[in-house]
Amino acid sequence: MDWALLLEYFWVLLLLIGIEGLLAADNALVLAIMVKHLPEEKRKKALFYGLAGAFVFRFGSLFAISFLVNVWQVQAIGALYLLFIAGNHIFRKLVIKKQEDKSEAKSQKKPAGFWATVFKVELADIAFAVDSILAAVALAVVLPDTPLPQIGGLDGGKFLVIFAGGLIGLIIMRFAAGFFVKLLHRKPGLEIAAFMIVGWVGVKLAVYTLSHPALGVLSESFAKSPEWKVSFYAVLLIIAAGGWFLSKEKESPEVDNLKEQSSNG
Repeated sequence: MDWALLLEYFWVLLLLIGIEGLLAADNALVLAIMVKHLPEEKRKKALFYGLAGAFVFRFGSLFAISFLVNVWQVQAIGALYLLFIAGNHIFRKLVIKKQEDKSEAKSQKKPAGFWATVFKVELADIAFAVDSILAAVALAVVLPDTPLPQIGGLDGGKFLVIFAGGLIGLIIMRFAAGFFVKLLHRKPGLEIAAFMIVGWVGVKLAVYTLSHPALGVLSESFAKSPEWKVSFYAVLLIIAAGGWFLSKEKESPEVDNLKEQSSNG
């Protein structure tokens, strides 16, 4: 492979690491809250079982989607899903979070048992895996083909980038979530920025879908054109920079506890 191709793949991999880090931090924070009512030993077991399930599902679904990624209907569903989770998360965070906090404070439910908690963690991990894989597919699918043999229905290079993104997400959730959780609490605007990026990645997948030969709404060359790629990455960098520089730093007394719970898992 030539240097230009390697550089493009390396850039997408770096981008995936950043997105996976922020999403994994948000996911780890959710999981830490889900298991915090359990004793420490059971808490660790619940998170371990959840991550084991996430590993199996994430890579099983990766092999499945590798055969379906070129079907425009699958691309369209993926684009709509990414746009939905981004819009839904931002709406809930900005508009109805305070209402939810009040209702949760009023209705103190009896904590779930160990296996019920494990089941909830598994469901959450499955949802997180779908988000992660679709975001990785949307970024990798428009990369140039490589000399590597196909894996499933995907070019070998694209498959390895998506595989690496999924593996990195799990590693971050297991070992580095504490750092990203702390970062999200210091710079809360990064969470909104992360989901804005997910939505923008959904737009990228939508453009790729509309360029599919079966639809022909956009020219097939547009999704892979340098102009669109430059525009996409420019907007992405603006979103990331806005999330960093426009976010007011804050500290919370719960950060250390949540960080410890997520990193101990």
